[in-house]
This record gives sequence, C-alpha cells and structure tokens, in this order.
Amino acid sequence: MFRKLIATSPTWVTIPIRLALGAVMIGHGAQKVLGSFGGPGFETFVSGTTPFGFMQPTWLWLGAAALSELVGGLVIVLGLLTRVGAFFVACTMLTAVVGVHWGFFFAPKGMEYALSLLAMALALLISGGGMASVDLALSRGSSGRRR
Repeated sequence: MFRKLIATSPTWVTIPIRLALGAVMIGHGAQKVLGSFGGPGFETFVSGTTPFGFMQPTWLWLGAAALSELVGGLVIVLGLLTRVGAFFVACTMLTAVVGVHWGFFFAPKGMEYALSLLAMALALLISGGGMASVDLALSRGSSGRRR
C-alpha cells in the first residue's frame, strides 16, 4: 500500500504545480493555524461556522480543514506522500468550492480560485510527486533505480 502511495513517474511537470499549490496552501494554512500573515489563528478560526449543517462539531471540521491546508501544503512542496497531501487539499477545496465560493466566476465570492487549487490538487493526486520529490527517492531505493 505504501509503495502505491509514493509511486510516481520521473516527470518534471509536477514541480511547478507542487511548488505553487504548496506555497498557497502553506500560506492559507499558516493564517488559520498560526495566525500568520494577518490570519485569525487556530482558536478564532475553529470557533467559526462550517459551510454545511452536517459538519458537527464545527471545531473538528474547521480544525481538519486548517491543518489539511498547512500540513498538506508542506508535504506537497516536499513531494513526501504527495498523493495524501493532495487528497486532503482536494477535499478542503471541494468543500470550499461547493460550500463557500459557489457562484459565477469573478463574483465577490466566485469559485474560480478555489476551483483552480482543486484542479491542481487533483493533478497531483493522479500523477504523484514526480521529479525532485521525496516520493521518487523512496521509490527508487538505495540502488538509484526505480523498482
């Protein structure tokens, strides 16, 4: 199972996707978890409301979303368990698209930004980490060749 999670092909196309998505998610997650960049911080963020009524208790769902952004962004940048990080980011962005930003493009709460992040996460979920990733190094083993 672990081998399937880290499996990736030696392609360079994932690097700009990983770096861009990871940087954005680390920034947004740091706002929510650490209060960085003018963000609310964890305690304030988890005391908010969720986009759907079934998401109870709210602190659990909001905490999971905030940590998914921060930790997901970190592992995506590193290319370590890229598919796992991309899955968590994709779940968070799908919830953001449908529950928070649903609406016409370029409207005040338009969904185009969250939808773009969702698409990037899905691309990494399909492809894996690619070149310059910890996943690729782990899948190659000590001989330097892919197994």
